[in-house]
Amino acid sequence: MLVIGIAGGTGSGKSTVARSIIHELGTKNVTLICQDNYYADRSELTMEERVKINYDHPHAFENKLLLKHLGELRLGREIEVPIYDFTRHARSSETLLVQGTPIIIIEGIHVLTDEDLRGALDIKVFVDTDPDVRILRRIMRDTQERGRSLQSVFDQYLTTVKPMHDAFIEPSKKYADIIIPEGGENEIGIRLLTTLTESYMDTLLAEID
Repeated sequence: MLVIGIAGGTGSGKSTVARSIIHELGTKNVTLICQDNYYADRSELTMEERVKINYDHPHAFENKLLLKHLGELRLGREIEVPIYDFTRHARSSETLLVQGTPIIIIEGIHVLTDEDLRGALDIKVFVDTDPDVRILRRIMRDTQERGRSLQSVFDQYLTTVKPMHDAFIEPSKKYADIIIPEGGENEIGIRLLTTLTESYMDTLLAEID
């Protein structure tokens, strides 16, 4: 099993890069796990209290559960991935049943900031995109998909998103094996990554034969 970690700031194009690999190799060979689904469950708090949580800090994620699930996949077992409801700032009561494949992609802003999580990755990728582009993408996503107001997105960006990016996410770039500037717009960078994964698949199939 090959485990690829794709990190980068909010709106950098991490998901686009991950989907490009899946498009090339197919869902039978690639499983995508989003770190966002592993936000720690804070359902015991009131909505007002949950809104005030700094969701851009590394401690907002339950990475121990993510690592446990990754270990289960390596053993060929199914896992139940949490489903996070961004409109409620809490986990849903439902889960997503996921089976292991030869390639696992873990995508999220803090994939490279956690030492234990980094140690579980075979290829570490950082998607590096201009801040202006990232904030515009975040505004579009949060207002259209997550029911947020423009003012709330703006306030969150200034109070937590940018400070946490500067303090944790940007410095984690030094751990990357591959840096892809401009995310999904960088066809050459994506092709390099997919070529590496294709090479792994060819080697795996040769070993099976």
